[in-house]
Amino acid sequence: MSARFNLAKENLEAYTAIGKLDTLGRESSIPKKLQELIKIYASCLNHCAFCIDMHTKEALENGETVQRVVGVNAWREAPFYSDKERVVLELVEEVTFIHQHGVSDSVYAELERLYSEKEIGELYLLIATINAYNRLGVMSQLQPKADK
Repeated sequence: MSARFNLAKENLEAYTAIGKLDTLGRESSIPKKLQELIKIYASCLNHCAFCIDMHTKEALENGETVQRVVGVNAWREAPFYSDKERVVLELVEEVTFIHQHGVSDSVYAELERLYSEKEIGELYLLIATINAYNRLGVMSQLQPKADK
């Protein structure tokens, strides 16, 4: 499979705008390890191989464990995620599949219990941005390079 249209090449202004959102997310108060779990899980849900590869490597470089990276697709069954991480992973799923039923009242209530309004906004930004990147990656058929 070869890559298709490259937004960064063909419309740098648009790609840069998404990059500014990404920078805001990276500079947020959300811990870096959780940011990467968000990006990995959304990328898995969206089947974006390029982003899965990139964010898995970034998570490991930032001190995340292999167990938690590999286990993120089974976070409900895995014992090594905190309540705060679990509600965020549920939010990632609900936002990624927002067309199904939006963000549920139960998930939002749990977010309000565990996070400030500022943090909830930061989480929304992180999730929306990785979903935008995933969609661009999948549409463009971006492929990660094989590790040697």
